[in-house]
Amino acid sequence: MSIALPEGFVLGASTSAQQIEGAVRADGRGPSIWDTFAAQPGRIADGSTADVACDHYHRVEEDLALMADLGLGGYRFSIAWPRVVPDGGTSPDAVNAAGLDFYDRLVDRLLAAEIAPMATLYHWDLPQPLQDRGGWLARETVDAFAAYTEAVTARLADRVAYWCPVNEPNVHALSGHALGVHAPGERLLFGALAVVHHLLLGHGRAVEVLRGAGAAAVGTANNHTPVWPVAETEEDLAAAALYDAIHNGSVAAPVLAGRYPDLVAELVPVQPGDLETIAAPLDFYGVNYYNPTRVGRPGHVSASGRAEGFDDDAASQVPLSIHDVEGYPRTDMGWPVVPDGLREVLVGLARTYDLPPVHVTENGCAHAALDDTFRVDYLQSHLRAVVDAVAEGVDVRGYWTWSLLDNWEWAEGFGPRFGLVHVDERTQRRTPRTSYTWYRELARSLR
Repeated sequence: MSIALPEGFVLGASTSAQQIEGAVRADGRGPSIWDTFAAQPGRIADGSTADVACDHYHRVEEDLALMADLGLGGYRFSIAWPRVVPDGGTSPDAVNAAGLDFYDRLVDRLLAAEIAPMATLYHWDLPQPLQDRGGWLARETVDAFAAYTEAVTARLADRVAYWCPVNEPNVHALSGHALGVHAPGERLLFGALAVVHHLLLGHGRAVEVLRGAGAAAVGTANNHTPVWPVAETEEDLAAAALYDAIHNGSVAAPVLAGRYPDLVAELVPVQPGDLETIAAPLDFYGVNYYNPTRVGRPGHVSASGRAEGFDDDAASQVPLSIHDVEGYPRTDMGWPVVPDGLREVLVGLARTYDLPPVHVTENGCAHAALDDTFRVDYLQSHLRAVVDAVAEGVDVRGYWTWSLLDNWEWAEGFGPRFGLVHVDERTQRRTPRTSYTWYRELARSLR
């Protein structure tokens, strides 16, 4: 427990609406792209859907009691766009008051428990009617997102402590629109950079709305990974630089510096004024971190004999290859556990950009055991990496672990278990893990 976190440090936990709420047809909620995607055979590893998920919508009081018992300093949740604006904004009476009421009550309960709310406006659950009209490939979706933001902030801006307009625009664009393994299942490859741009433009428009509504603190939640070349050859270094520009630079550079990396700039449909909107000053920069990525030239096979990351069709069109990061423990998702990668990301961002204060808005591991000392070690080592980054001058203000609850893990279904609390998806019984007890002791020590 000897983790010397900075004074005033916020220790929290994160979730997302699509992954825990369930109740997908309750109280006027409309369908999301993930509801549509999950209904297609073969899309989800275990054939499940998020129709019930953790039933958080109906069990919110039970989950709030768990948060209060943990002594969390903050809780990051997402607001389901299809619950608030079921048709995406295609009709004059588009806002669903019952949907907003749920989040209104949630925020009040969090504040009563002295837990700071961090609200994410978009965590990948686009209303299906907007997808039918072009989704994030259409600039009109940015206007719809701004209108949705106005509806939410009119009810919640006075009480939410932190705002993240868009979660992981790079992952949503690459997994859902470049490679097709996430909703909406499009395979655009480099064409997905248009989706990244429109998501970032939506972020910028939401920042404007939030500022106008008097929001307390506005930031981000971007996924970052250290990019390690397979070898120090010219070809491998060039491939790693391209991947770094796509995954890291395509979000950090426009948000923090008002520009796209040179390697991808010509592929992004920027219009006059876009970058100024995207680069609006922030109160904090959110970093989601899970693991490094090892990259090589196209067709490069590593010592393990594997060159992974793309199917044959994509591999023939993408000038790089993704490889195992070997020599480290692995989570149940097969992801390498590299705590120092978090320090590397934080220090690298601070050295590259004029970085505002940082929150680690997601970090966690898939591990199923109830006596999950593996997760305790994971959390402890990553928090120590945060302390190391602070020692190198990075202003880190909080750490929000993924996740409070086991959840519906997107295309992986209910297989991976990320929660401090185990959830049986059949009975909905909540069982705190060993990591819950450990995290509670640490959280209470900071209150």
